[in-house]
Amino acid sequence: MIVVSNTTPLIGLGRIGRIDLLATIFGQIIVPQAVYSEISAVEDEIKKALNAAAWLRVEPVRDRLAVEVLLDELDLGEAETIVLGREINADWVLMDEKKGRRKLAELGLRKIGSVGILISARQSGVIDNLHDELTRLRQQGFSLSQSVFEAALRQVGELL
Repeated sequence: MIVVSNTTPLIGLGRIGRIDLLATIFGQIIVPQAVYSEISAVEDEIKKALNAAAWLRVEPVRDRLAVEVLLDELDLGEAETIVLGREINADWVLMDEKKGRRKLAELGLRKIGSVGILISARQSGVIDNLHDELTRLRQQGFSLSQSVFEAALRQVGELL
């Protein structure tokens, strides 16, 4: 499976101590250089975990013009993630930002965000309680509306 990630899912899952879910669910994760650079600016604990992750690979984006075009709407990490996803025909692109997710939908690329990753982990039995994980995400400053929070819990049977 080919999976490309933007920065936010890596940081969000890292902040709640669940970065390991990415390797468990997807195997290898590929990031463009801009995302790797953004990771270098985060908290030491997350940076150390990602630098030590044998399952994380950095790959350069070839089509710089496509990146430049997307910079009108997106930041550099999001733009490179989307272009790299297209270039290597990714099965999944990990992205949380709304604008980036809209662009992925326009381009026909499959996307999943931090909440979707946690839902998948819950459905596969890797984690036991989605409510606690989502609460921890919120406590770490992750923007998560109440409606999305409740919809995720309903999806895994933790809320009727």
